[in-house]
Amino acid sequence: MRRRMPVRMGRPGLMGTVVRTAAVAGTATVVAGGVRRHQDQNAAEQQQAAEAQQQQAAAQQQAMTDQAAAQAAAQVQAQQAAQPGAQPDAPEDRLAKIKELGEMKAQGLLTEDEFAAEKARILSS
Repeated sequence: MRRRMPVRMGRPGLMGTVVRTAAVAGTATVVAGGVRRHQDQNAAEQQQAAEAQQQQAAAQQQAMTDQAAAQAAAQVQAQQAAQPGAQPDAPEDRLAKIKELGEMKAQGLLTEDEFAAEKARILSS
């Protein structure tokens, strides 16, 4: 007569515990990988948005600099028109100097106050 193996009731045996642990660990690994990919994607999107904002700010600053240079040129022309007997001091040179100052300000080499002071000095000469 053969002996029958007793059927275990209650807690799982060693193999059942190993299989359950492997399933839980595998699931945790898959979920952690998905979360990581999602976080990396969000970080990349945020970085792209920040770069776009920086580019937009730089473009606005350049537009302001160009506008200031145009205003300075208009002021020079107005001053020359108001003084018909005065000899003009090469308005192209003044305009070039003011544009150069604007570029330096856009690069962060000059503050707004320094730019205004130098522009006033160039226009008064």
